[in-house]
Amino acid sequence: MAEKKSHNSEQALAFSAREKRIDDAVHLRKPDRVPVVPLTVGYYPTRSRGIKSRDAMENLEKMLAILIETTVQHGWDAGACPSGMMLPLRPLELLGIKQIKWPGGGLSDDQPYKWVESEYMKQDEYDELLANPMGFVVKKIWPRISNTLAPITDILTPPPSAFLPGGNAVGLPIFLGEMFSSEPKVKLLKSILELVDERNEFKKLSFAHNEQLLKLGYPKHSEFGIQPAFDWISINLRGLRGILLDMYQVQDKLIAALEMITREMIDGITLATKMKEREGGGRIVIEMDRGAVDFLSDEQFRKFYWPYLKRHILGLIDAGLTPVPVFSGDYTPVLELLSELPPGKVVGHFDRVDRKKAKKIIGDTMCFWGNVPARLLCEGTVQQVKDDVKELIDIFGDNGGLIIDGAMGIPDNAKPENVQAMTDAVYEYGGG
Repeated sequence: MAEKKSHNSEQALAFSAREKRIDDAVHLRKPDRVPVVPLTVGYYPTRSRGIKSRDAMENLEKMLAILIETTVQHGWDAGACPSGMMLPLRPLELLGIKQIKWPGGGLSDDQPYKWVESEYMKQDEYDELLANPMGFVVKKIWPRISNTLAPITDILTPPPSAFLPGGNAVGLPIFLGEMFSSEPKVKLLKSILELVDERNEFKKLSFAHNEQLLKLGYPKHSEFGIQPAFDWISINLRGLRGILLDMYQVQDKLIAALEMITREMIDGITLATKMKEREGGGRIVIEMDRGAVDFLSDEQFRKFYWPYLKRHILGLIDAGLTPVPVFSGDYTPVLELLSELPPGKVVGHFDRVDRKKAKKIIGDTMCFWGNVPARLLCEGTVQQVKDDVKELIDIFGDNGGLIIDGAMGIPDNAKPENVQAMTDAVYEYGGG
């Protein structure tokens, strides 16, 4: 019994040390060494073991076990987020999802899942979205992104005369029986019941995974992943082409939608963190795909993206949370805007940026998380990876505001020896 207590005590101390290491870096305090924490790992843990993407998504329990093995193997300072692998296949199949293609569902078994971008909302439907967001999503968007949910509009909007047979105890059983008797509606009901079972199993496995990480002494690097308003509209509703047209053709309605969704995002995430035991140090990942110069001009970024992203970030800070914006693409041209954020309250995960400019402009504002290039992790040598990590430490490590990771997490095809080189380099050069 004493030996077991001693082991548990050691893991608790390891957890505290890792969490403090990350927290120190986040708040621009110098930690005992530079942390190494992957934002996401994609299919890397299973692919490096020869497991196909479909197999990984079909066997969640096995995949989560491999994820823990990978975290321990590479000596990371927090439990890795599996990203796309955490999309179990059965729910996608049950709902007949059209917005995603997955291994075995439109793609070969060894491909990662892919997003199918389209104009799921039409330009002339902004007023409906603004008037009743949830009603619009349920009645209009659900049937457009899911074959199984196609009957939902008829169910939720029965004909006006239906109040007569449906409004009394005698007619109601007959009315409901007839209303749900069509084959698509029966399939919908059966799919939802099975979906409930799938969701409960997912939650059980996820809880056990988090408990196992905790027992082994590994914190989570964050709590939730959310999108800023511009990304949410452009990726989920309008598509890139659609939202670019909206910036010229229905500018006022787009701005109204950006304002509404920003409020909803802040309120929703604040409520969610209050309703659950806090994990991941209150760090909230903001998944940004459309804000870089690759997609928007400087004028467009300053008008349609930055004001709402900034409001989003500040709203999370006001709620006592730590925003982690993921700056996909090149953010060098807008670094001065990022310097407007409160010092020591934000962690910026960077894909591509001029590192020295970033240090000069935002080095006293936010922790720098990233940004070993995917090319090096997939095709480089161990020494090249180590040299790149050393450069990051030389530039950002003086005040502690640095967390080492790949540019966008760990690529699916990364070489295991190169991934390990990131950890080895922080022990060699980062104070460990």
